[in-house]
Amino acid sequence: MSTLFSHFFTKINQISPLEHEFTEVLDTIALKPKTLYFYGKMPENVVKNGKSVRQKTVAIVGSRHNTRYGEEVAYKLAYELAKKGIIIVSGLAYGIDSVGHRAALDAGGLTVAVLGTQIDYIYPRNHLSLAKDIIEKGGAIISEYAPGAKIYPKVSFLERNRLISGLSDAVIVVEAAARSGTLNTAAHALNQGKEVFAVPGNITSPYSVGCNKLIKQGALPCTETDDVLSVIAPELLKKPKKSTIRGDTEEENIILAALQSGLRDGEKIMQTAGISATTFNETITLLEIKGLIRPLGANHWSLA
Repeated sequence: MSTLFSHFFTKINQISPLEHEFTEVLDTIALKPKTLYFYGKMPENVVKNGKSVRQKTVAIVGSRHNTRYGEEVAYKLAYELAKKGIIIVSGLAYGIDSVGHRAALDAGGLTVAVLGTQIDYIYPRNHLSLAKDIIEKGGAIISEYAPGAKIYPKVSFLERNRLISGLSDAVIVVEAAARSGTLNTAAHALNQGKEVFAVPGNITSPYSVGCNKLIKQGALPCTETDDVLSVIAPELLKKPKKSTIRGDTEEENIILAALQSGLRDGEKIMQTAGISATTFNETITLLEIKGLIRPLGANHWSLA
């Protein structure tokens, strides 16, 4: 393990689920874990109306090979939920999982990652930096597998899915192929009596087949955060009306208006706005610096 990150992963905590208020919900699931190992800090209860209450928790899961649409939706949902104080849980995997974790961190919220590997082997290795950020910002990295444990990945990654859903009040499936392992998480959630949401997708996309099938089978469609909040935390629905985002120049306002209308492609925005490539590049850079927009890659952009 890189020395740059090693000090974040030196102290391994060990508890039974009943020893902490955040994990005690796992005592009610099938095949409940006897022991949990973790880095960082488990989320604490909050006080509401004089009572200690577990923070609402939502799992955001999906394909490891997500589309740009999936990335944008996952980021938006995780970011907005985290801004409302919802804890985001996922599996630290490539694709939608990592997008959900990163969005929660960007929102200043808490996120928890559940590994399918032994606690002393962060996987995938490319996400060591993300795991460090999760710990550094008050979250936790959890595994039911002890340091040095011999595991069988085809089994262990499916087994950990019951913990992701078990820790959550609701599970949102953003993208899933017809035979995606993500559907295993949804199945666990249903067996545990948890709410399952699925993001509708393009019927021609193989990465939306699983989600569209879930909706046909009775999963709740999720097109915005209010869909989830109305079920698990209706008290959080009260919010001020959104005001139009304004820039400091006419060019900035033109680009912001195009993004608010749903455009994402830089070329199409330039054509619609009637501005040159030079002006577009200069303006888009300033908007990103100001934190008003964010890049999606391949000259595609979104409001922050």
